[in-house]
Amino acid sequence: MSRNFDTIIVGSGPGGSTAADELTQAGQSVLVLERGRNRLIDVNDPHRLLSDYSSDEIKFLDRHFLGPDPWLEPRTFRRSEADGDRLHIGEVNNLPATVGGGGVHADGKLPRFREDDFLVLSELGPVEGASVADWPLTYDELEPFYADAERLIGVAGLAGANPFAAWRSGEYPMPPGAPMYGSTVTAAAAERLGYHPYPGPTGCNSVPYDGRPACNNCGFCAYFGCPIHAKGDPVASLRRALLTGRAELRSDSFVSRILVRSNQAIGVEWLDAAGEVQRELASNVVVACGAMETPRLLLLSGMSHPEIGRNVMFHMQTFVMGRMPFRVHGHKGRSVTHLHDDHIIVDAGARDAARAAGLPWIKGGLVEHCSPSHPIAEAKGYSWGLQHKALMRESPMRDHFLGFCMQGDDLPQSTNAVDLDPSVRDIHGLPVARTTYQPHPHEIAASRYHGGKLKAILAEAGAEEIFMATSPKTTGNLKSSHSEISMIPVSRHIVGTARMGRDPETSVCDEWGRLREAPNVVIADSSLFPTGSGYGPTLTLVALAIRNVRALVS
Repeated sequence: MSRNFDTIIVGSGPGGSTAADELTQAGQSVLVLERGRNRLIDVNDPHRLLSDYSSDEIKFLDRHFLGPDPWLEPRTFRRSEADGDRLHIGEVNNLPATVGGGGVHADGKLPRFREDDFLVLSELGPVEGASVADWPLTYDELEPFYADAERLIGVAGLAGANPFAAWRSGEYPMPPGAPMYGSTVTAAAAERLGYHPYPGPTGCNSVPYDGRPACNNCGFCAYFGCPIHAKGDPVASLRRALLTGRAELRSDSFVSRILVRSNQAIGVEWLDAAGEVQRELASNVVVACGAMETPRLLLLSGMSHPEIGRNVMFHMQTFVMGRMPFRVHGHKGRSVTHLHDDHIIVDAGARDAARAAGLPWIKGGLVEHCSPSHPIAEAKGYSWGLQHKALMRESPMRDHFLGFCMQGDDLPQSTNAVDLDPSVRDIHGLPVARTTYQPHPHEIAASRYHGGKLKAILAEAGAEEIFMATSPKTTGNLKSSHSEISMIPVSRHIVGTARMGRDPETSVCDEWGRLREAPNVVIADSSLFPTGSGYGPTLTLVALAIRNVRALVS
């Protein structure tokens, strides 16, 4: 049995790294256990950041460089219990299993939630078939922690540019970076139709910040680790924690069980790189595995709260793309530089569309102005033969493609859940996470209504052909390939499954993220969220981690 630590943190992504930073600053000794490999930071000299990342499409998208390998660590999926044990085995919404976790591969959009996102039940009312709830805290309570999170990560943005944004107590730490050309085209068209595009808040250095360089707009941002570490991934907080000398980071360390005695966690059991079972003791445990692996770990640990794993939410992504008569240069920039929020607002038009669908209200989501940028993915989409080379030169489906992705709000449903698959095992011999999920009529109605508005913007921008698709698909059969839009959501914005609240019957954690079955276990990831919102979850989960870990220390 190894020496004791004050706190063991399971997972080194945005939540886990933030917890390590906060705890070490408070003087605690911390052990961070990460199931994936370390491609990010030299643990012997945390000033030195590793150079393992590169602008290599095959390495990241096809060879699982950031992990996990879905053949070794699969997940399973079904739409409902009527489908039997599963419909699919393989990749299901995998976030990277690596030091830095999901923060490494993202293109770094870091918006705050709005005030009404914390009060959905009170502000908008219930929806039949959905377990809509208020959060146990308000935006006003979380705002100081949002500000701290933006400073710690390094967020570039422009205060006041988005008229629908929640109030904020100060400016962003950095100004916005350079706009992508295609985004200037769609933003101008959106403005002509009365919408309000703005430079999106981004965890990517627009100027040198925190000892890391400014972004060089290489184009390899979403789904890639940043070769020059200009991205505001967890490297900043993790490096600060390691430099205190009070944190230890162990990669290739798979935590398989939280050890609990008399309703208190005493440590964890984990498997090292050789597959040997190890144990480590600590006074507290912070779980930051993400909204699919956190419920899996709780269930593997024997936790039995009936709400564990329930109410899993993704974003209902609506893709509206158009073929433009000119090149849009989507390979130059940070994947997305402009957003607009108009479709999040529940206005008179949205309420009319809701009534037509038999719903009390519908809510869309943040809209990303985007275009495809990677040539190997493009090459796979064209038929082979003599015409392939000509198509690649002309690039009709990449360098002439421009459009939007709406991150539509996904309502919580108790029947949408993550549990343990009854028979599929991973390489360690442990049950894998199984997702049971299908969208609510709310998501389908919102996608159709707001998708039509996005088509009109593209037509205004001059698109010659316009295409629309959703993820998950709303019709048709499940496809087995994770590279195609299917009934399995492709969104990596995953929340819910261990919701926080004040009612012990309906919430897995209390209002401070403490596990009800073991109150010295704090959840520090997006599984805490009672509802989703039409915004990405990262900044909110980091702000919550700061708040809840400070409460744990005090």
